[in-house]
Amino acid sequence: MRRLMFVFGFFIALAAESQVIEPIKWSFSSSVNGADAELVFTAVMEKGWHLYDTELLDGGPIPTAFVYEDSTLFEFAGTLTKSPAPVEMYDNTFLMNLRYYSDTAVFTQKVRLKDPSSAEIKGFVTFMGCDDEQCLPPNEIPFSFVFGKSTGPEGVVSGEQGTGVTAMASGGSGQTLWLFILISLLAGLAAILTPCVFPMIPMTVSFFMRGSENRGKAIRNALFFGLSIVAIYTLLGALFSFGIFGPNVGTLLSTHWIPNLLFFILFFVFALSFFGLFEIVLPSSLVNKTDARADQGGMIGAFFMALTTVIVSFSCTGPFIGALIIEAVQSGGMRPLIGMFFFGLAFATPFTLLAIFPSAMSKLPKSGGWMNVVKVVFAFILLAFAMKFLSNIDQVYGFNIITREFYLAVWIVLFFLLGIYFLGKIRFSHDSDLPYLGVGRLFLAIITFAFVVYLFTGLLGAPLKSIAALLPPSTAKAVPVTGHLQQGSPDRQQLCGPARYGDQLHLPHGLNGYFDYDQGLACAKEQGKPMFLVFKGHACANCKKMENSVWTDPEVLQMLAEEYVVVGLYTDDRTTLPESDWKSDAGGKPLKTMGKVNLDLQIRKYNTNSIPFHVIIEPDGTEHHLAVTFDTAEFRDFIRKGIE
Repeated sequence: MRRLMFVFGFFIALAAESQVIEPIKWSFSSSVNGADAELVFTAVMEKGWHLYDTELLDGGPIPTAFVYEDSTLFEFAGTLTKSPAPVEMYDNTFLMNLRYYSDTAVFTQKVRLKDPSSAEIKGFVTFMGCDDEQCLPPNEIPFSFVFGKSTGPEGVVSGEQGTGVTAMASGGSGQTLWLFILISLLAGLAAILTPCVFPMIPMTVSFFMRGSENRGKAIRNALFFGLSIVAIYTLLGALFSFGIFGPNVGTLLSTHWIPNLLFFILFFVFALSFFGLFEIVLPSSLVNKTDARADQGGMIGAFFMALTTVIVSFSCTGPFIGALIIEAVQSGGMRPLIGMFFFGLAFATPFTLLAIFPSAMSKLPKSGGWMNVVKVVFAFILLAFAMKFLSNIDQVYGFNIITREFYLAVWIVLFFLLGIYFLGKIRFSHDSDLPYLGVGRLFLAIITFAFVVYLFTGLLGAPLKSIAALLPPSTAKAVPVTGHLQQGSPDRQQLCGPARYGDQLHLPHGLNGYFDYDQGLACAKEQGKPMFLVFKGHACANCKKMENSVWTDPEVLQMLAEEYVVVGLYTDDRTTLPESDWKSDAGGKPLKTMGKVNLDLQIRKYNTNSIPFHVIIEPDGTEHHLAVTFDTAEFRDFIRKGIE
C-alpha cells in the first residue's frame, strides 16, 4: 500500500505544479596518468534521503547503475569501488534487506584508454532516491569525460539532472522508441473503434453540453475530462515503470509460466467474447458508483466521467493495454509509462475534441454492422497473439512442443479464416446480412490472403524478418533459405568439444557454438580466436529480430562461423543446473538455474541486464561491447573489430 501511495503522491505533485524535487545531486570528475584514467561519480543527498546500492536482490527498488554508450574506447581496469560502504537495513516498504547510502557516496571506476590523446567516455547514471515517506521515480543523469590535449583531463558534465528517459534506457535505439510511441498511439485510436467505446462518444459529448451555463465551462470540463483519462492510463503505466512491482517485473512477465499462461487465457477469453460467444461485463456496482459520482457535474464530475469511460471500455481495451504493457516492461526503463501515456492521449483526444466541437459528431459514422466486423477482426488477431504467450512458456522451459512450424500453421489457419470472413463466407451471431461484397472488404481479403502466402513461405524456410520477433526461432538444423548464408560455413566452425547443454539449446542459422561462458572462453584461448559472446533470451523479441535481420548478413555469418568462437548465454532459461555449477549473488542467495547464473554474470561484469548484449573478447583480453541495433552496417563493423 505504501508503494502505491508513493506513486499517487508523485502524480499529485505534478498536478499541483509543485517545485521539482531533486534531493540527490551528481557531480563527475576524472584524473588521468598516461593511458590509465580514473572516473569519479559523486552523489550528494539531502538530509533524510538515501541512494540505493548498485547490487540489490530481486523484487526491490531500482539499483544504481552506470551505463556507458561506447565501451570500445576503453577497458575496465578493476571493479567499481564505493566509498563509504553502504548501510544495510531491513526496509518495511520493500520487505527485504536493502543497501543504501546517505549524505555522500563516491563511486570510482578505473579504466585504460585505447587512445589517451583523444577520447570521450559518455553515458548516464540511473538511480532511485527515497526517504522515509516517499520514493521518487527512477532518474537518469548523463555524464561525459573528455580526455585529450584540447580539453584537459577533467570530466565534463554534459547534462542537467532530470533530463528524462533516453532511448538507450528504454532498451533500444531512438528509432525503436519512436516506433513504440507510434504503436501506442495507434493502439489508442484503434480502441476507439471497438463496440464498447465508439457508442459512448455521443453519450459523453452530451454529458458535457447539458447543464452548462456557458460554452467556456463546457470546454474546460471537456479538457479536464481528457486529461483525467490520460492521467488514469499513465498511472497504470507508472506502476510498472517506477518499480512498484519490482525492477525485474519485465523478466517475470516474459519468462515465468504463470503470467504467460494468464495472458494467454486473457487473450483467448476476450477473443471468444469478440466472436459473440458471451459478453464480458464488469461488476455493475463498480460502474454504477462511478457513474453516480459523474452526475455531480463540474471538474469532479468530469473526472468520474473519465473514470467511468475507462472502466466501461475495459472489456474492449483490455487486450490493447495488456499487449502494450507486456511489450513495454520487457524493454524496461520508462516505457510502460510512456506507452500508457500516449495510449491514453490517443484514446482521450477524440472524446475531448468532439466535446469541444459537438457539431462534428454529425459527421461520424453511425454504430452498426461495421463495428461487429471490427470486433471479429480483433478476435482473430487476439487468438494469433495468444500463441506468443504459449510459445514463451515452451521456449523458456524447453518443452519444444510449439515449434516454429506449428506456430506458423496456427497463424496460417487463423488468417485464412479471417480472409474467408472478409469475403462473407463465415458469419457470426451478431453479424448483419451481407447482400453484396463491398470493395473495402474485398481489398482486406486480398491483403489477408497475401499475408497467408507470406506465412506459408516460412514453412519452406524463409526467415520472415518482418515478424521474426513474434515467432519461435528456427532449430539448429533448419538453415534458412535466404541466400545470405554461405552453405558450408557452419560446418567449418570447429569446436573444441561437445557443447554443454547443446542438446537443448541452439544458435541461429546453423551456427555452432557454446552455451557456457567458461567452456567458450577456454575454447577461444585454445584456438587463439576471439570470442563472440551474446547475452540473450528465449522470450526476447529484440534478440530474435536482430538474429533475423542483421545476423543474416552474408559477411557477418561468414565471420561468426569461421573467425569466432560463438557463445550464447540465455538469461531467462529455467534449466536447473547441477549443484556444482550453482553460483551465489551479491547477497549470498544461491543461483540454481542457467538463466539466473548468466544474468548474474552479465550484471557483475558489465553492469547491465538489458538483452541482447554483445561482447567481443579478443585473445589479448581487449573487449568490445554493443547493445541492441538493427543497423546491419553498424553490427558488421562491430564484428570486424575482433579480427582486425
